[in-house]
Amino acid sequence: MNTAALREQIQKAQQHEAETGLLTRQLETQLPHLHAAIQLPDVDAKGVMTRFVAAYIEQVPDLLDAANDVAREAGIESQIKPVLKIAEQFFLQPPAIMTGHIGLDSLLDEAYLAHRLVEEVNDLYIKHFGQPLIPLDTTVANLIAHHLIGEEFANQLDEAVHHAVDEMLNEDSFALESVEAYREKLNSPDTGAAWKRWPCLSRQLGVGLELDQSAA
Repeated sequence: MNTAALREQIQKAQQHEAETGLLTRQLETQLPHLHAAIQLPDVDAKGVMTRFVAAYIEQVPDLLDAANDVAREAGIESQIKPVLKIAEQFFLQPPAIMTGHIGLDSLLDEAYLAHRLVEEVNDLYIKHFGQPLIPLDTTVANLIAHHLIGEEFANQLDEAVHHAVDEMLNEDSFALESVEAYREKLNSPDTGAAWKRWPCLSRQLGVGLELDQSAA
């Protein structure tokens, strides 16, 4: 994993934001038009949303490092590493549809790709193994990011994620003898112990999602 390069890229984008305030201005224009389900505090909504985006982006290298550590300790690195490498490549070599996006605005798109990839693979592992690949639920954060990015472009990013997952994992991937051994490993004390040390990545930033909004 080359998360040092990801962290450097994030640091440069943060410096760009400090100098230009580009993302903050973009979010300010978006606030009146956010989906009715997104719940923000009455005070400093713009600041809260900016901090949410920054934290969402900053989570990606932490997520990849932690997942790599857990996979190695639990003996399931060969199953997880391909997932992590694709998420990493979204940052280091973003798809062509990212062209023209700069700073934290660009990294929000790339972070969304990485988070959504992990979410999709988690769904596949739940389907086949009855539990997630990694115990992290970013569904709400991803839905909020989807709204911030915009429906049309976020849907294009979702298509890129689906294509990557389809290329990487299919039904045959779960029919190998090594997968049966992995299935047994999932229930081992070593795997459970490794996951208990998972860092808390879901920060309480004051942004919520009310899925039962009648106005949604």
